[in-house]
Amino acid sequence: MEIDGFRGRLITAGHADYDAARSVWNGSVDRRPRLIARCAGTADVAAAVRFARDHDLEIAVRGGGHNVAGTAVCDEGIVIDLSAMRSVRVDPAGRTVRVQGGALWGDVDEASQAHGLATTGGIVSHTGVAGLTLGGGIGFLMRRYGLTVDSLLAAEVVTADGGVVRASADDHPDLLWALRGGGGNFGVVTSFRFALHPVGPTVLAGPVLWAADDTADVLRFYRDFAAEAPDELGTVVRLGTVPPLPAVPEELHWRPAVAVVCCHAGAVRDGERAVRALRRFGRPLADLVAPKPYVAHQRSTDDTVPHGWHYYWKATDLAGLSDHAIAVIADHAYEAGSPRSYAVMFHMGGAVARLAGDTTAYAARDVAHNINIDAVWLPEESGERAAAETAWARRFLHALQPHRVGSVYVNFLDADDGTSRVREAYGERVYRRLADVKVAYDPGNVFHLNKNIRPGATSPAVVGPSAGSPGRHRA
Repeated sequence: MEIDGFRGRLITAGHADYDAARSVWNGSVDRRPRLIARCAGTADVAAAVRFARDHDLEIAVRGGGHNVAGTAVCDEGIVIDLSAMRSVRVDPAGRTVRVQGGALWGDVDEASQAHGLATTGGIVSHTGVAGLTLGGGIGFLMRRYGLTVDSLLAAEVVTADGGVVRASADDHPDLLWALRGGGGNFGVVTSFRFALHPVGPTVLAGPVLWAADDTADVLRFYRDFAAEAPDELGTVVRLGTVPPLPAVPEELHWRPAVAVVCCHAGAVRDGERAVRALRRFGRPLADLVAPKPYVAHQRSTDDTVPHGWHYYWKATDLAGLSDHAIAVIADHAYEAGSPRSYAVMFHMGGAVARLAGDTTAYAARDVAHNINIDAVWLPEESGERAAAETAWARRFLHALQPHRVGSVYVNFLDADDGTSRVREAYGERVYRRLADVKVAYDPGNVFHLNKNIRPGATSPAVVGPSAGSPGRHRA
């Protein structure tokens, strides 16, 4: 197979690298594309899109390949693979960074921290920049500097017809708005330009851990602590067994525990004041909060979610942490059978909440917390273990129903979260606006292997690809 004008590498089932090239972060995803087009630049991406349209091939787009639903790979179609496009160029004077579409957050953190700068990224450094950004982008810096999309200044996009456009406040502003949370629905983003902000390079960061039996008391304290926290303090609550990380005392490995992980984006002395009450609450099993490089903190949990394990997620936004919601969380968080399964809860608010809900396509600006229930098991533990872990995640989500606010972070949706949950992520007003932008840039729904926005879809009853468009699409 050849693609006219393509300078990158084409990989098919006959190549020695095929199995590695079709693998994604979630090891439970096992799909066999007809062709993997590993692109060397934007021109290759455009050529691959045109080739796919001409040959009626379904398109999957791979950036970091980290999305739990596995939409970065398809069966029988073409994977437009940006994983070789990882350039990161920092402009320290202008406090901006240009990032290619295959870069990982570790790439961005390392390059920007050389200048004492950063932008909001994910909490795992091997997460892809493109996927996290296009869904909104939550992380430790969001309460101080907003979501990742709030720092997105411009993007270069290959559209469904194989053309290349620049989306910014001045060029295609409707497309820029849609890219700020609307997912990969509108084209292949080959580069992003972000604003950077002063961070570190040394920050006060790390977890405080308590025994699982103390979870309800810790969460009740945390509810009030988080409500009064300064914007510079980002916190994430993790509930499950303690992973065997080098920084964790060995006697705590695999012990059920609740952890509040902190990262203060300001001066270390200000951070010490901000977390003092948290560190003194109750009887912590361990206090690992300390000054450390921001880059090291961002990498600190990478080994808890490695490539190749099997993952299944359920998630929702929460209005707050009522006593009843806390009881539900404490009752369900430790019922998983796998010691690798866990739940993680993000404290929102701060700069995230100060923008109007329709400023970007990420619309859930007014929620207090976001919770993600992560069922995890090893590849050799399929069958009964997989069924038990997915059932635990579903039970946990169902028990949280009375405490949901009717929204969900689109990046946390798994493969079995259908159209109604995609609409839930945006709300009807934003979803309708996204559907109109989809008509302008991808009327045939060529880019539909994602959390799909149907072109012009205004009725919740609309299902499947857009009317008149089969599962595969041709110009």
